[in-house]
This record gives sequence, structure tokens and C-alpha cells, in this order.
Amino acid sequence: MTTEGGLLLVDKTSESSSHDVVLAARRGLGVKRIGHTGTLDPFATGLLLLLVGSLTRCAELFHALPKTYVATMRLGRETDTDDLTGETIRESDQWKTLDADGIASALSARIGSSLQVPSTFSAKRIRGQRAYRLARDGESVDLPANPVVIHDLRLDRVEADEVRFHTRVSTGTYIRALARDLGRDLGCGAHLVGLRRTEVGPFTVSDAIASDKISHEVRGFETAFRQGAAVVPWLPRRRLDPEERAAVLQGRVIASAELSEAEWSDWGTDGPEKDLVALTDETTLVAIAERDGERLHPRKVFVA
Repeated sequence: MTTEGGLLLVDKTSESSSHDVVLAARRGLGVKRIGHTGTLDPFATGLLLLLVGSLTRCAELFHALPKTYVATMRLGRETDTDDLTGETIRESDQWKTLDADGIASALSARIGSSLQVPSTFSAKRIRGQRAYRLARDGESVDLPANPVVIHDLRLDRVEADEVRFHTRVSTGTYIRALARDLGRDLGCGAHLVGLRRTEVGPFTVSDAIASDKISHEVRGFETAFRQGAAVVPWLPRRRLDPEERAAVLQGRVIASAELSEAEWSDWGTDGPEKDLVALTDETTLVAIAERDGERLHPRKVFVA
């Protein structure tokens, strides 16, 4: 498996942080330039996307991808972090009066566009610092609400005070904050106790390598490593001939010509911000170009 540049799908365990996963991948692949496209909370598990080599420069292309989770919230207690790591700020036994139908209705009511106030202990910046650092120092944290989209939110099961649900959300949605808001909708409070990310856009955790196996097995786990146009399957593709490839490497504009359709387009109500095209040769993602009428302008070139 070549690691000149590509995308590695990792299934993060709860015993490792997102940073730990990056370090393990650097050791396993023997590549220094590796970065993630978005972290998971330490207690969370599931799909983490790592960009390798020159493709670390296209991390922002992944930010708009919708994400799918399986989550568990515990009713009756709200915490200052909105999850199991925080201190209790209010409690209620009102959850004992709820049934599965009522809970399912509350979940369904959250589907669609809305404004969400991020968790106080989040990585959002306020006054130039991370919100969680200010909160830990006892400072007041007042985060503005952000527009989010809940594409899907379905009840899986209810067991005593624990509610497991599936959700597919737009980028920027905090599942901890969603659990908090659902608890308030139900009148009893709630906090997140389990979280597993199963999909990021077209990528699924079933294709990923477990994070605790990266350092010694990654070279034999080729199904978890994507290269070429498979790194950005939501973009239309333009196959380059040798002359066009040379032009793109010099940053020159080429003709748009006929494009291959994107392999994935299940955005829901979201979508890519710009009219971008993946430029490839036989095996490599050479560049990302922006389409301007009948011309393609190289914006990011990945091959030296």
C-alpha cells in the first residue's frame, strides 16, 4: 500500500483520544504528515478520518459532510458539560412518567433546521480562547446559537432512564447539546453517556481499521485506505492526459471538457460550497479545481 497521499478510515476506541490516533497512524504508516478532519470526544468511539501526506491540505473539503451517530442519553440529570464527564446542575425524576411513544415524538420534533447553542465545554472559540478552557477556569461562557440541520433522528430503544437513538446531522451539530435539548423538551433533563460515529458523508465505520491496531496492522489493511478520486467521491472527476497533468502541476487553467459524475451525492439539505472538481490521473488525486464555465482553475495541487 502506498502512502504518498490518501485517506485512512479509523474506528476510534474510547481508550484513545483523536490525537492518540494520529500519533499511532504516523508510527504505523511511517508518514509524518497526517491530520484528522474532525475530532471525537475522548469517551466517544467510531469513525475518524485521517488525511495522509499532501492531502492534509484538503481537510476543509470534509467539513460540510453530514455525520451519522448512534447515541445514548441518560434522563433525569443535566450536567455542565452535557455529558457523563460533567458535574450535575439539575435533576428530576419526571422521566419516570415518560413512555417510548412520547420520547419518540420529542425526537421527531427536532428533525429539520434549527438554532443550537453549543455545549459550554466545547472547542468553540470565544474571546480568542477555547470555550472549554474558559469554563474550566470558572469564567462565564456565553456562546451564540448556530444554525444546524437534523436530517434524521430516530428512537432505537428505551431502557429505564437510558434512551438510545440514531441521528444524522449537519456539520457543526453537537450531539451532547442535542441530548441536553431533548432532555429539556422532555421536561426532565438529560446528558450524553454514549456516542459512536458510524458515518461521515460517504464513509462508513465498517470499512475502518480499529485504532488499537494501526501501529502494527495498518499496512495490511488496504480497505481502510483510499486514494485518488475515492478520497473525495462527492466531487465530479476529470481524468487528465499527460499534457493536461503537466499544465495543472504548473497551476495553469485547463478546459472543463466532459466530467464524470460524482459517486456520492446524499447531502440532504447541505451541499458543497463551491463548484469543485477532482483532477486525477490513473491512480492519483492530482489537484482540486474550481469550475468557471468551460474552464477549470487548479486551487490545490497535491503532486510535486
